[in-house]
Amino acid sequence: MFYHDKRLQYHVRVEKPNPQFARLLQQAIGGIEGEIRVCLQYLFQAWGNRGPVKYRDMLLETGTEEISHIEMLSTAVALNLEGASGNIVEKIVQENPVVGEIMGGMDPRHYLSAGLAAMATDANGVPFNGSWIVASGNTVADMYSNVAAESTGRALATRLWKSTDDPGMKDMLSFLIARDTMHQNQWLAVIEELGGINAHPVPNSFPQAEENQQFNYSFVSTNIENEALTYEGSRFTHGTSIDGKGEFKVVKAQPLGDEPKLGAPAPEGFAQTEQMANNDGILGTLSDMVSK
Repeated sequence: MFYHDKRLQYHVRVEKPNPQFARLLQQAIGGIEGEIRVCLQYLFQAWGNRGPVKYRDMLLETGTEEISHIEMLSTAVALNLEGASGNIVEKIVQENPVVGEIMGGMDPRHYLSAGLAAMATDANGVPFNGSWIVASGNTVADMYSNVAAESTGRALATRLWKSTDDPGMKDMLSFLIARDTMHQNQWLAVIEELGGINAHPVPNSFPQAEENQQFNYSFVSTNIENEALTYEGSRFTHGTSIDGKGEFKVVKAQPLGDEPKLGAPAPEGFAQTEQMANNDGILGTLSDMVSK
């Protein structure tokens, strides 16, 4: 069960509405780096979490907080769009060229589809994609995905902060940036609590004896040239592996398998007649293929 407090988690104020900035803010709502993504990611991770209940509770708390961030950003979009409608209509009626150019960078759907409100889209109007959500059932794997999500989200928020001179928007974004800082550290703390380096490789429940021992700590170089590699002796090519269970090394890529050879097309797949050849390249007939 979820409850709602009609007051925002943090102040959202706009001193000078800016429809173009409203469009940029959409990325923080419905983009791959946005709040819808992390909100649903944390909630789905929680709903499927098995193990110590504290991790489920923590994910529920943080996923619910992210709903508040969507609310803040949606409010910011709406406030930045206030007063824009009359100007938009006037330009459409008078000029009527490419809509995007008329609106000077504003998303026309903010007016046409949402009535000067936020949408569940990115800055280009592309709808949010649920396939971005990672909820694997492996807590450490999920935490690493969460760190990446918060890192790209924080990068986006800092770029938005740099893109506005509105004091209210800078203040709101500084709050969201701070929460990204906490959440990055939060997920890393969970990884540490679950074993840190000893949690690797993820999942650590699979017996490493079943891995191909020639390749589990080898950097495979696909560089076809014979000159010395620029990263020889780097941390990821030399010395003890990060998990302490192997030794890094570099191996040159080479084909260990055979050239793939596929059978003739299935007749019911309706390939071209000319494709219906056996392995000797002799053309067969569809009736022959069916009879076989």
